[in-house]
Amino acid sequence: MEFKGIFTGFADEAGADLETQIRATQALGWSCIEARNIGGRNIHDLPEAEFDQACGKLADAGIRINCFGSAIANWGKQITEPFDSSLAEARRAIPRMQRLGTTLVRIMSFAVLKDRGPEEQMAEERFQRLRELQRLFGDAGITPLHENCMNYGGMGYTYTRRLLENVPGLKLVFDTGNPVFSDDRGKSEPCPKQSSYSFYQQVREHVAYIHIKDGIWDAAAGKARFTMPGAGHGDVPEILADLLGRGYAGGISIEPHLAVVFHDATVQSETAVRFRNYVDYGQHLERLIAAL
Repeated sequence: MEFKGIFTGFADEAGADLETQIRATQALGWSCIEARNIGGRNIHDLPEAEFDQACGKLADAGIRINCFGSAIANWGKQITEPFDSSLAEARRAIPRMQRLGTTLVRIMSFAVLKDRGPEEQMAEERFQRLRELQRLFGDAGITPLHENCMNYGGMGYTYTRRLLENVPGLKLVFDTGNPVFSDDRGKSEPCPKQSSYSFYQQVREHVAYIHIKDGIWDAAAGKARFTMPGAGHGDVPEILADLLGRGYAGGISIEPHLAVVFHDATVQSETAVRFRNYVDYGQHLERLIAAL
């Protein structure tokens, strides 16, 4: 098996500023970044002057943005609220993606309503909104990729499959680590945590992109402990082996969560540690894939 795609990653985990993100990418010998935050702002929310500066720095470094890790329809957006903010983010993202030559954008399916059961999640409204996002990006020549994160589709593979059935043409980014700490809402209470490989098997025909993170669920602490890829319960080697065996040639994007957890502002570390962890994580993943 040989990997013929590209390595990339959420380089904001290496450092908040773009210069550090570029330096970490170059330290790995990679040429792509999955852009999420630059200086604490998502790339679709940067002021125009700052975005212009970012474009110049990327061009000077020969680094490409292969995917926008957007906040569109993510876990911070409620389906009970107006659609306006996600539509606005999408409309801001499109011209920026076109300028950068970026054709992939990560989206989600809005936060889970915590006070309602899995079958009372306003599914039809979610489907309608994602169909609109699919149309908006598709008309611009861009592929939106739904991530199995803390959202409707992330409640379990049955919910992602419903999205696929109701949003024609929708493709997926599969995150290997998210099932480790996510309840399988397709099963009876008390819900067990999801199986990454089982989830992946049910949706793999629609997977166009991969996020690599790994971890172990610490039930006593009520949170995940993130690990190097292959050292946790995210079934990373099994998923990668299946992907490579099927001739996968898309992007593999790292999201280490070792030094800083994007969803938890209390988890921080020194700048040098963040940088080193990101580079070590990428190198570890390369060795894992080489061993396959």
